[in-house]
Amino acid sequence: MQEPDLLLLDEPTNHLDLDTIEWLEGYLQKQDVPIVVISHDRAFLDQLCTKIVETDMGISKTFFWELFRICDGESNMVEAQYAAWEKQQKEIEHTKELINRLGGGANSGRASSEEKKLEILQEDGLVEKPFQRKQLKIRFPERGRSGKTILTIQNLDFGFGDEKLFDKANLIVERGEKVAIIGPNGCGKSTLLKLIMGLEQPNGGEVLLGEHNVLPNYFEQNQAEALDLNKTVLQTVEEDAEDWRIDDIKGLLGRCNFKTDMLDRKVSLLSGGEKARLAFCKFMVKPSTLLILDEPTNHLDIPSKEMLEEAISEFQGTVITVSHDRYFIKQIVNRVVEVKDTKLQDYGGDYNYYLEKNLEARDKELEREAELEAKAPKVKAKSKMSKEEKEVRKKQKVIAFQQAKAKSKGSKNLKRWK
Repeated sequence: MQEPDLLLLDEPTNHLDLDTIEWLEGYLQKQDVPIVVISHDRAFLDQLCTKIVETDMGISKTFFWELFRICDGESNMVEAQYAAWEKQQKEIEHTKELINRLGGGANSGRASSEEKKLEILQEDGLVEKPFQRKQLKIRFPERGRSGKTILTIQNLDFGFGDEKLFDKANLIVERGEKVAIIGPNGCGKSTLLKLIMGLEQPNGGEVLLGEHNVLPNYFEQNQAEALDLNKTVLQTVEEDAEDWRIDDIKGLLGRCNFKTDMLDRKVSLLSGGEKARLAFCKFMVKPSTLLILDEPTNHLDIPSKEMLEEAISEFQGTVITVSHDRYFIKQIVNRVVEVKDTKLQDYGGDYNYYLEKNLEARDKELEREAELEAKAPKVKAKSKMSKEEKEVRKKQKVIAFQQAKAKSKGSKNLKRWK
């Protein structure tokens, strides 16, 4: 409404429901002003961005959307640089062997020439070996096997004052299911999780956890904000870690990117993302057979989300999660339950099945995919490419190589000045 010349958006999709995220995507796509957005919502970025700037290890790299899509993301850019580095290393080794072989007699002049080439290459033309980040891996500790029935909700009635959230709602969750609770903000999703945990009591009906070895572990939506700011990183996790050795706690923190010099840092000095990771460490030290997660991906970066998705996929127990992160839901759930008109509408299948059965949601998803397809470059087989298209592909590869080479030279000159 202020008619800006530039929009700066910091995690705009956090805490928004799916309908609002979809509206925001459509609204921003129609804007003529430049937009700079920080976001870890992968589906949102797919729809909106034309250029990507990644900052890592103190260095920023810019990718035009077309090149980023052709290379299938940063991982393949790193692979291309690694291949160039490996090829150059073989060339250096071959040149050194040649110099050793021609070192004496009539071929000494040629050996001297090769030595000069090698010296120039090592001084100015080296391709830097790319940094390949170690894939972090976490797992949720489990404590035995639960009974078949995990949760029974029968004729649930609940509301606040005149606002009715649930009216004779029913649901049964069984062992091993990974359930996503979806619906617009304000429909009662977080309240439902609190009812399951016994933090709220129903006005009518029943919400019962199974009797045999159902051990819930609850991650609240604002759990990171509830951390004690005066405690250190290590103290925060240590106080909830039963039967954990101190070295094991440090190992868990290390896997979540907390280096040794950060363990004694006060929580008040952490960034939002660091607090979110710390809250997860605190959450993870408790063994359970049932994970209850309320918007777990808010404030997590993409590597942390991928780490969480893998941990949930490997978890043998049951998972109930509230989330508006479409990519996250697609990756981990095998059942979708929608809170709609004070009822729990069970789709009995994963997110793709939900899209098939919910015509309105399916139409929106197909529309998004069509927009993404229209924006993406059409990659043809080499034999079917025109001469101009082949030239463009060749130039893109040269640019990627030169960027890697320039980065290497810049790093070397920086070391000299230091």
